Amino acid sequence: MGRVSPLPPPGPLRTLAYATLVNTVGGGLWLAGGALYLTRDVGLSATSVGAGLTVAGLVGLSASVPLGALADRWDPRTLRAVLQVGQAVAALAYLLVGSFPAFLAVAVPEALLAAGNLAVRAALVAAVGGPDGRVHAFATLRAVANLGITAGTALAGIALAVDTHRAYQVLIVGNAATYLLSAALLLLRLPPQPVAAGERRMPGTPRRGRPLRDWRFLAVSGVSAVLSTHVTVLVLVVPLWTVDRAGAPPPVVSAVLLANTVLTVLLAVRLSRGAERAAPAARKLRRAGLVLAAATPLYAATAALPVLPAVVLLLVATAVWTVGDLWHGTAGAGLAYDLAPPGALGAYQGADGLLAGLAQALGRGLLTLLVLGGGPVGWLVLGGILAAAGLAAPALAGRAIANRRAPETRPAGVPG
Repeated sequence: MGRVSPLPPPGPLRTLAYATLVNTVGGGLWLAGGALYLTRDVGLSATSVGAGLTVAGLVGLSASVPLGALADRWDPRTLRAVLQVGQAVAALAYLLVGSFPAFLAVAVPEALLAAGNLAVRAALVAAVGGPDGRVHAFATLRAVANLGITAGTALAGIALAVDTHRAYQVLIVGNAATYLLSAALLLLRLPPQPVAAGERRMPGTPRRGRPLRDWRFLAVSGVSAVLSTHVTVLVLVVPLWTVDRAGAPPPVVSAVLLANTVLTVLLAVRLSRGAERAAPAARKLRRAGLVLAAATPLYAATAALPVLPAVVLLLVATAVWTVGDLWHGTAGAGLAYDLAPPGALGAYQGADGLLAGLAQALGRGLLTLLVLGGGPVGWLVLGGILAAAGLAAPALAGRAIANRRAPETRPAGVPG
């Protein structure tokens, strides 16, 4: 492959990349066409679809820690494949939806499987990448996922253009098929991954698989979760701002999101370097918060410019935002991995995902109100929040690191 290809060299990571690519093509299909299927074909109102997805998403977060902890005891490769088969069944069940209760009956189990599978996937990435390569593997798979989602969204455009019941059925079946194909790739081409052996718990450290009682870890994960709202800003707030406040035509939204995708594919792996351990990852998280904050006045300024300069500045702001986004992604992953006890990686990834999911769920309403309601001042306030979160990361991470290392400083044989 050429140097610009996000696919890694042959080996377990490439197999995981292929499985991710296939799976995210289906994700792109459903992301682009799911809401339209439920409203135009099933006949649900947009309000009920939004409410149902919100409820399902919040309930689904409860599966993050338990299924992540399960990945600490079972082979995460097999567990992920089993969950993907379950997700395929849930995806096909949308063909049977004909009312709001039926929609909830499908959306909630699907959300539980999806949230839990994210934690299992994080444990699998750690097993494949190892302590020195898991952040690199995370960044590689993120670049691949962006390609898959973009391809799936483009394919969904065919079904949306046809806009018939049969076309939407094909879209749903296609989404389900990608789960099955991804699971088959994992089972047939990726060897079983050994479960990490937990070390004996020392005094002062949390019990294995109990990350929700580890307040030092939760503090670090919390500031990372605040920064994770950059996803909501990019896919929800920026498109609305682009059309309503910057006065740009709707196609500019696609150009902005495409710029983010291209930069992610090109830079994700390159910008992941130096985040394998907690201390440098915390410094990178601080840098991410400051870079995201630096993009907010650029977005704010587009409201006062003519359309053409506003479009150029939107693209520049999105490029800056994407760099902060990528630094946050790898730094957050490095912290969540390195601050977890050796035998509880999956459970800790689940807790990290739980906080990020809560932040993004709450952020949809709060960020829309802050930025679209507050205008340029709202952008500046958001920038202050992001900068504060980034600046807090090194000190909070330092406390968590000291808590992890404290038992190790005691001479062998000396009781605590």
